[in-house]
Amino acid sequence: MPLRFNANYADPTLDIDPFIDEVFGELKSGFLELPKGQGFVEYSVFESGYQALKKATAGFTTVTAESITPAVYSTPIAFIVLRTILGFTPSEWADVTTERTGVAVDQGAARTMDRKFRVAPTIAVKDKNSVTDQRLKAMVVAAVQTLEGGTNGVDRALILHRLDKVDTADGLKSIRPIADLGVSYPVLLYERFLGRPFAGHRDSVSELVGDVVESAIEDVLSKAGVSYRKTKRAERIAGFDQAPDFIVPDEFNPAVIIEAKLTEDDGTARDKVTRVQQLRNLREESGRTYDVVACIAGRGFKVRRNDMRRLLVATNGMVFTLASIEYLIDHTRIRDFVSR
Repeated sequence: MPLRFNANYADPTLDIDPFIDEVFGELKSGFLELPKGQGFVEYSVFESGYQALKKATAGFTTVTAESITPAVYSTPIAFIVLRTILGFTPSEWADVTTERTGVAVDQGAARTMDRKFRVAPTIAVKDKNSVTDQRLKAMVVAAVQTLEGGTNGVDRALILHRLDKVDTADGLKSIRPIADLGVSYPVLLYERFLGRPFAGHRDSVSELVGDVVESAIEDVLSKAGVSYRKTKRAERIAGFDQAPDFIVPDEFNPAVIIEAKLTEDDGTARDKVTRVQQLRNLREESGRTYDVVACIAGRGFKVRRNDMRRLLVATNGMVFTLASIEYLIDHTRIRDFVSR
């Protein structure tokens, strides 16, 4: 059992350093593993979209909206492949489409379309000439126009153009040899260096990554039959300037409030520590007696020892990690609400 849970933090002579080491020892980096989530595209599926696009354009020799659009409808993942060739996010593609074609494509619509095709990448869709279809066709037109232009004579000594990639720098003629011969490994590595590996997927599952800690809390509370309130993002709760992540049993008679956070960034970790301190101060000012608890994960919390010291003091040692979440019930007032 972690020692920090039984320490007397009101004792001015208390040595907190061993407790800091204790928490640091439990924290692990989580950046090497990402949840796939709904909409993750396996390579075999992505490659099928590439082949559909290559076939429709006769090996990228006839790259037109008329040749690409039918391929997108028959094999929707080809739409994602086309966006990848551009190197754009859905929102960026939407902006370029609006500027180039005059067809208004808002960012939300582009993201929705993109996700739809990632979730059902090989299920053909019908052209109903709806607003969505008009946007899709306009996006393909804008993509072709953008690829035709390449870097548009930008001074490469001063400016890094987003199309200054091995397959798009000189317009459509850059794609053909790459499709025929492949890419050299150093070139692949250099563009990976500029683009961050798995950045797009990491962004798309950021909420799932953050849910790891919250899911662990919910699992513990549910197994013990504890009533709790999980707040929503930006929700307003009376008595709090900012809603805690969890309240046990509810906001009308809180006995325990929990702040949960997973972060690999020390700046974000510091912000969360400050937030917990604010909750502690709010409790003292209001004369209430609820426990202030922190459940944390990620290497961001093990960068600054002083931040961890502040967190331990603000919570009276009630700092739980994924390695010690099993003690959440027994070492907080949550134990008073166990029903099974």
